[in-house]
Amino acid sequence: MAFHKLAVKSFLLTATIAAAFTTTQAFVPSIPGSSSRTSSSSSSSSSTRWTATTTSRHHNGLNMVATTPADLGRNVDNDGNVLGGSLSNNGGGTGGGKNDDQGAMMDLKGIVFSGLKGKALSLKPQDFPKSKDIKAVIPTDCFEPETAKSMGYLTVSLLGTAACTAVGISMVGAIGTSSLWTLPIWTVYSAITGTVAMGLWVLAHECGHGAFSKDKKLQDAVGYILHSLMLVPYFSWQRSHAVHHQYTNHMELGETHVPEEYGENGTYQFRERVLEWFGTEQGLKVWGVLQGFLHLVVGWPGYLLIGATGGPARGVTNHFYPNPLTEPMQPKKELFPGNWKEKVYQSDIGIAAVVGGLVAWTACHGIGEVMALYGGPLLVVNAWLVLYTWLQHTDTDVPHFTDEDHNFVKGALHTIDRPYDKLDPFGLIDFLHHKIGSTHVAHHYDSSIPHYKAQAATDAIKENFPELYLYDPTPIPEALWRVCKGCTVVEKRGDKYVWKNDGIEDAITSTN
Repeated sequence: MAFHKLAVKSFLLTATIAAAFTTTQAFVPSIPGSSSRTSSSSSSSSSTRWTATTTSRHHNGLNMVATTPADLGRNVDNDGNVLGGSLSNNGGGTGGGKNDDQGAMMDLKGIVFSGLKGKALSLKPQDFPKSKDIKAVIPTDCFEPETAKSMGYLTVSLLGTAACTAVGISMVGAIGTSSLWTLPIWTVYSAITGTVAMGLWVLAHECGHGAFSKDKKLQDAVGYILHSLMLVPYFSWQRSHAVHHQYTNHMELGETHVPEEYGENGTYQFRERVLEWFGTEQGLKVWGVLQGFLHLVVGWPGYLLIGATGGPARGVTNHFYPNPLTEPMQPKKELFPGNWKEKVYQSDIGIAAVVGGLVAWTACHGIGEVMALYGGPLLVVNAWLVLYTWLQHTDTDVPHFTDEDHNFVKGALHTIDRPYDKLDPFGLIDFLHHKIGSTHVAHHYDSSIPHYKAQAATDAIKENFPELYLYDPTPIPEALWRVCKGCTVVEKRGDKYVWKNDGIEDAITSTN
């Protein structure tokens, strides 16, 4: 009986959203791939240690790209492990690197190396190819979505989420939701159900990119319903996420996880005080936990409501109201210009329908049941979303850029692929999440590539541009912990903004 009641409620809620959707007009943004200033890419050895000497594809002669810690001016042992300190560069001494034709050298004081070993810091503007050169190496079939295949993956995610929900409904009848002793059980249920449901989120995200189907009405209907059910305003986020792709790792116009620049009275000083209060080792643990909570729990609603971690150029933004909440620094770069304002309100209709359904559900069955079956799993979905977005564009040795040094290709190729296929022994999580984290570089180069063709595109990029492709083999929990502790503020060095961790480099790399 409980299953029947909830099924009826779910059907009515979905039908309401679908009806609301019919009042909207489908629109999929097209974000052009801006070309870099020059076309000079390189090929390198496929060995696990990158070579510093590479042969240019498009020009005669040699183009030197520093891609090892030693090339960057770091002391290393025979196995390539960073020993700490810096090598002198042309008499520069510790931290005295300089730019020349042999690679991108810089002052490395306070920079913590991730599993990338400083690879992203070595790249110079002329190392990046033009967008058309990357597209030329990707199989043309990768850019064509197949509706039947997309619907097949949607069915898998729907059935998995429905099966978890059915178990949850049975648990409500068996153990209830009001006793404190059931909290651990419901926490496990939320973790499992939210992890499975994240697949639906990824597919809705794919709809927003135009990578789900050539049938735009079907595509937007699927995306609108799925995202609304997860309290995500579909068209609003479609627009802001397209902006994120266009301005990846941009200091002013980036749309998510834009770092704070170092100042005299900012977050850097607050972290310093925390380290003084608790000591360096324990203080970094406290700081890491705080950052993890603020990002993984508070971060997503904070972004939708006030544009948290978005760049400063657009002022304070809200995904449910199209006009900036504060005066933007660059009014011409408004987040929701022109016809997008109407799209924001169209998105609000779906959100209002879901919120109304949740209110009615709460009134009939209590907040405990709603949180157990819906709220808890949704928090887990949100945490997965932030985890992916954060780690794909952030690490202690991955830089950011200002407008004069940024372009689309450079931003896309500062995306990091990570070993999400190793999160569990069978690669199940990566499969359920449609490989969004292990093929993210290709996705950021061209977001119209469907997830089931992203591996082929990834292989092509990796094979043809090995010195530019970023893959960090660090296990995900370890990488997250490093980012939580070490990615606080940045300072400008040369044409890059780098993460500042003076004097605490070893403590950040510690896995404790």
